Amino acid sequence: MQAPLPPVPVPPPRPLPLWQVLRVARGNTLAVIPQGAFVEPVFAQRSPLGPSFLVSAAEGVKHVLLDAADNYPKAAIQSRLFEAFLGEGVLTSEGEVWRRHRRLMAPAFDPHSVQAAVPTITATAREVIGTWRPGQVIDVSEAMGDLTLKIIARAMFSAAGDDLGPVMERTLRSAEAVLERFGLADFTPGLRGLRARDRERRIAALFTVFDAWIARLIAERRAARGDGDLLDRLIAARDPETGRGLSDREVRDQFVTIFIAGHETTAVALTWTWYLLALHPQVEARLHAALDASPDAPPTYARQVIEEAMRLFPPVPRIPLRQARAEDEICGVRIPKGALVCVAPWVVHRHRDHWDDPERFDPDRFAGERPARYAYLPFGAGPRVCIGASLAMTEAVEVLCEIARRYRLKLVDPGEVGMKPRMTLRPVGRIGMELVAREP
Repeated sequence: MQAPLPPVPVPPPRPLPLWQVLRVARGNTLAVIPQGAFVEPVFAQRSPLGPSFLVSAAEGVKHVLLDAADNYPKAAIQSRLFEAFLGEGVLTSEGEVWRRHRRLMAPAFDPHSVQAAVPTITATAREVIGTWRPGQVIDVSEAMGDLTLKIIARAMFSAAGDDLGPVMERTLRSAEAVLERFGLADFTPGLRGLRARDRERRIAALFTVFDAWIARLIAERRAARGDGDLLDRLIAARDPETGRGLSDREVRDQFVTIFIAGHETTAVALTWTWYLLALHPQVEARLHAALDASPDAPPTYARQVIEEAMRLFPPVPRIPLRQARAEDEICGVRIPKGALVCVAPWVVHRHRDHWDDPERFDPDRFAGERPARYAYLPFGAGPRVCIGASLAMTEAVEVLCEIARRYRLKLVDPGEVGMKPRMTLRPVGRIGMELVAREP
């Protein structure tokens, strides 16, 4: 017995009026995206802040994220929202500050550093899997969150990670609850500034314990001058152009950004991967056969499975909003100065111009010739592509293989599974899966 696919919202035939957008979006913000967005290269609509454009054609996405990136900085209203808890990390900073941060952080995510993290990934995965038992029922979303939390905390903090990781997780969850109260009042002149200041004050208070802890740890590491984990490498990093390093506050902000990118998004990708495998036994059987034929290394097919799962359910369903600095044109559509421009992987990955039968789960899409570069962007694209993309992909594939070599994950209570698109595309509620031991 198979569960249906997660309730992917049926796009409305035309843009909804504002009152209906606000009502529908409370349940699922992706449900307000109209049909035209999945067909047209650039879909124009109105928003409370004026004209907005959803860009989905590959050449249009490339224009916004690469060719004319300087004309499309992050929208101020959303940047302030993210900066409240991410600080001025590589995800939120702009201009020369962003370029300096990117240069400083690049060595920590080069191929050598990614490969150096593999033993930590596999050892942590095996440790956690060793506590599981055949017949046990797990909430796969919770289990993947706990596992990726351990991995990123140990990769960043070594022995201190097991203590600091849970503190960070609790802090982020509380901060996200504050952010989720973002609503119509945040677009209202007069109330907008008051709401933003109140939100920033609340989030700063939530981070008090974590910030004190990380400050002490950074001071200890600066004194020790080690080079073992990611925190040591961030502290030791020097800009090749200026020779400057990161301040304590900048190290803290980069850590929070990396923590979210290396934990939350990977957990979400793995959760949807297991769910899709449970719905598609033929794909699961092919994955197991590939694993059995390649006992010492992850097979190529494992990566294809992850890539196709991230196509259907991209961990970050929307790239942060851009705002046009000057009038422009995208795919023949005039973009006024000040207009909001959105690139949404959720739409790009299901767009009829890019994919045949886009709702179908088919890992063979990623065999042989790759999809068009700007038609597939689970990690973003252009100069601001996720700096940790290689690490996140490596982690997801290694974890998938470590678990799938020992277990099948079988849905216990087939039924509807919902989605909660916020910063990431989390499932709603529990996804119970039974651990079924594989024959050796």
